[in-house]
Amino acid sequence: MMAIESEQQQEQKPERQLDHRYDAFAKVTGRAKYAAEFPVKNVAYAYIVQATIPAGSVASIDDTAASRASGVHNVLTPFNAPKLAELGNVNVLQDATVFYSGQPIAVVVARSLPEARSAAALLHITYKEQPAKLDFNNLLGDARPPKRGGTSRRGDPAASLAKATVTVDQTYSTPLQNHNPMEPHATIAAWDGDKLNVYDSTQGITGVQQGLARAFSIPQANVHVDCPYTGGGFGCKGYVWSQTILAAMAAKVAQRPVKLVLDRGQMFGPVGSRPNTSQHIKLAASADGKLLLQQHDSTCYTSFISDWVESAAAQTTLLYDSESLSTTHLVVPLNLGMGTWMRAPGESTGSVGLEIALDELAEKLNIDPVQLRLINYAEKDPRNGKPWSSKHLREAYAQASERFGWSKRSAQPGQHREGNKLIGYGMATANYGAGRSPSSAVVRILPSGRVFVGIGTQDIGTGTYTILAQTAALALAMDPSHVDVKLGDTNLPRSGGSGGSTTAASVCPAVYDAAAQARLKLAQLAIGDAQSPLHGAAAEDFDTKDGKVFLKSAPDKSEAIIALLARNGGAPVEATATSELSKDRDTFTSHSWGAVFAEVAVDADTHMVQVRRLVATYDIGTLLNDKTGLNQLTGGLVWGISMALHEEAVIDKKYGRTVNENFAEYHVPVNADVHEIDVTCLNIPDYKFNPLGARGIGEIGITGTAAAIANAIYNATGKRVRDLPITLDKLMA
Repeated sequence: MMAIESEQQQEQKPERQLDHRYDAFAKVTGRAKYAAEFPVKNVAYAYIVQATIPAGSVASIDDTAASRASGVHNVLTPFNAPKLAELGNVNVLQDATVFYSGQPIAVVVARSLPEARSAAALLHITYKEQPAKLDFNNLLGDARPPKRGGTSRRGDPAASLAKATVTVDQTYSTPLQNHNPMEPHATIAAWDGDKLNVYDSTQGITGVQQGLARAFSIPQANVHVDCPYTGGGFGCKGYVWSQTILAAMAAKVAQRPVKLVLDRGQMFGPVGSRPNTSQHIKLAASADGKLLLQQHDSTCYTSFISDWVESAAAQTTLLYDSESLSTTHLVVPLNLGMGTWMRAPGESTGSVGLEIALDELAEKLNIDPVQLRLINYAEKDPRNGKPWSSKHLREAYAQASERFGWSKRSAQPGQHREGNKLIGYGMATANYGAGRSPSSAVVRILPSGRVFVGIGTQDIGTGTYTILAQTAALALAMDPSHVDVKLGDTNLPRSGGSGGSTTAASVCPAVYDAAAQARLKLAQLAIGDAQSPLHGAAAEDFDTKDGKVFLKSAPDKSEAIIALLARNGGAPVEATATSELSKDRDTFTSHSWGAVFAEVAVDADTHMVQVRRLVATYDIGTLLNDKTGLNQLTGGLVWGISMALHEEAVIDKKYGRTVNENFAEYHVPVNADVHEIDVTCLNIPDYKFNPLGARGIGEIGITGTAAAIANAIYNATGKRVRDLPITLDKLMA
């Protein structure tokens, strides 16, 4: 791993930012291929048939008519599907049990997708139904602790509560939500003997490789996964779901390549969701605003397939300092599909409850909401007393509040009106953990003078191609446009999945290290070349810039890299490096921070809410690329608007299906819903966490945003809504 450089060294390096996305041209011209778009000869099409009951089992499937239908190759059911090995928690026709409505219970493979769909409608399916559990609120009495973890406690909560001057004791709720990436889940699978080749839309090519190898009991090296572009993931493509394994199973049975693409309705259930939460929060404080107790008890649904906990109370354990703290998580088993990661799992939902509760506490104390947060500022990790690797949340509060004009806010609700519009201001804290994983990369300096970067990660639309080109260019002091990046291929050096805001912090150091080692090899080549003007020089005096090698002590002694390589056989100079985690990582806590301010206008008659402005400042370490980084943060803020006002998956309490499983009725913001968004980053490097000073930013943008909007709505109307989404009926009640 490269040594951590001083701030002075970093500041002296030239800025090598791409002012456009590396992959922009490929995407806007259609050259970028997504999983379902690769041309594969003799490909057949698979269509998943889903259960229409929420609980019970499949008694029988008569496939006589379907098997005889036009173009049909095979019909796979629980009664004839090949038996697989380790599967995790996916439903791939290994038995007839039905855990939820929408579960895959058959796959039809045909010459074309229309033929597969038509044949699927000919299946005659009978069930043995059982009573289903679907009503979360009426089953809260069945809540139980999850199988792993779920509680945290410090201090003496009862004693702290007893001496408090002011308390808030309320319940806040968030609904079940579903992913809706632009690209649905898709897989093309093809067998060549015992070797499997897969195009898959995923957030983790290595995870797909491992999952398929386990399922089909073949060596991991026999599975090749290709995913050069993913059309949005946000967590739902971080898991190996049923369609990937079913595509490979169907291809094996049909003895030909098979393409399986989920339609939009099939994205509701079989590929996970964000569980709903019911959060009971109790805050107790002294008259000066010091928190004495934070109690956060969160309950969410979990599937009968596997426990999945939306850890909404986890962020409460570290965000603010308090004398005592108690958090718990409980789950209510329901006949629904599995929960899964969804942008900022836990923090996004948990910040709704905690940050609205703090707003309520500030009002009771007659203390400004920003000041209340500063009074309870956690100078170190409250859980263990460890220092933060870097924390500049105070500066984020100050910068964002100044840009927003927070000083103009009236603490009393309903005081600001423009015609028929009630205007309100609200704010909240944003936060997300900082993590990284070991990653390896290869860098080749080519005889043409261009540089090749290869790493087995994937770009899920966040800009990974762009920042890796920049990173190699930074290490070699060259123009990023001369760097070629290849991702999404399991033949490349292994990296981790794209999730948990870990990608940039994991892959960039690996590429930097590999480029630095390639530069060292280039130095050794020049130093040993009698014809080079750098012959015999000391390695530490060697450097590169703009396609040339030169001596730091005598910059006029230089030559083109192209000439050096041509004279030495014309072979590339290559290096592979692995970035490991910091050896002292257990001595500090790494986290990212932000402050979000919202202005809303609420129509006094119709109660329509318009989010007129969002202003946010983030402390995320080094901002590697202005365009891709601010795009991600803006996207998170827009999702926060969606969470506050729009998103809710409605479950039929009798049949267990999502009633609004389409874009027409599962509401997300459109352009008309999004107005002014002002985002900045402090851009203060965190070298203790990462040699490049950068922490991940993919998820922090959504955290706190919904609460800031809810608090602004209260400031505008005096109506406190604690149940998201905030719809017209709740403001009219």
